[in-house]
Amino acid sequence: MKKLPQQKRNDIVSLLKSGKSVKDVTKSHKVSKSTVSKLRNESGITKKKKFGRKKLLSKRDEEFCKNKIVTGQMQHATDVKKALEKNFGINVSTNTVKRSLHRSGLKVGKKKKKPALSPKNRKMRLEFAKQHQQWTVEDWKRVVFSDETKINRFNSDGMNWCWFRDTKNLESRTVSQIQKFGGGSVLVWSCFSCEGIGFLCKIDGIMDSNLFLQILQGELKDSIKYFKFREEECIFQQDNDPKHKSKLVQEWLKKQKFSVLDWPAQSPDLNPIENLWAILKRKLNQYSEPPKGIHQLWERIEETWNKIEIETCKKLIESMPNRMASVVKAKGGWINY
Repeated sequence: MKKLPQQKRNDIVSLLKSGKSVKDVTKSHKVSKSTVSKLRNESGITKKKKFGRKKLLSKRDEEFCKNKIVTGQMQHATDVKKALEKNFGINVSTNTVKRSLHRSGLKVGKKKKKPALSPKNRKMRLEFAKQHQQWTVEDWKRVVFSDETKINRFNSDGMNWCWFRDTKNLESRTVSQIQKFGGGSVLVWSCFSCEGIGFLCKIDGIMDSNLFLQILQGELKDSIKYFKFREEECIFQQDNDPKHKSKLVQEWLKKQKFSVLDWPAQSPDLNPIENLWAILKRKLNQYSEPPKGIHQLWERIEETWNKIEIETCKKLIESMPNRMASVVKAKGGWINY
């Protein structure tokens, strides 16, 4: 090895004494790592100490924590803390467990509300998805999706979001105002297809099979004509609500040229009209003042519904193949739609 000039040796030693690492000195002076290490040892310079407290949980311990949550054996960090103490004699705080779970890529959030799924429900959902897994977007474009929803006068069911400052003072724009009495709501029915939204119907009183039949004979038939669908090629979708399955309604449906999609129970996440309802409610929440009465609420609902663009409807229809694939992957379980 070629001997280093004395000045260069002095510079390297000086840098090492100032706290520079062997790696840094190697790069700055373009000498080998072994040469710098040798000079450090000859000069009696000790290695740079590592600061910071030793981790309380090993990789094995952190994997244990993650596994308990991911597999559903435990739901809370406090439960995992107790399991660590019981299984390995490790006594750490709940916050230590939380930090470990964060490092493992887990996040805390509100549980999503989903309908209860029995083994029978899962089986039916899985069978439905497998039967329609090969359907293309073109196949789904023949379907008219339908449903009812309730819209409240105050605080529509959609989530309210806003930007806020870090202050203890509440502002009108950061508060979702509620009233204990005198709110009321409107129940509506509608449908949609790849051709856009269908006719909207305000339901007065109690929705029974007779009233629902009138809606099918009126708004549904008018919507199919508006979509310019040939009835014999059209497929109608509805859920398994008792009034939808009543003898009166079923007898009328059998006489129609369009077919009816055999829909699995407990499957609102498969029905894209649920996404349209969510869009409608979010837009209704954008009004600066709540409606003065039910009549004004209905006017806003009609106006907002009719502004939903065809492109929005098309994108929802295009999501159907992915929904089917997701249900198959989830073995009939819930999906993120």
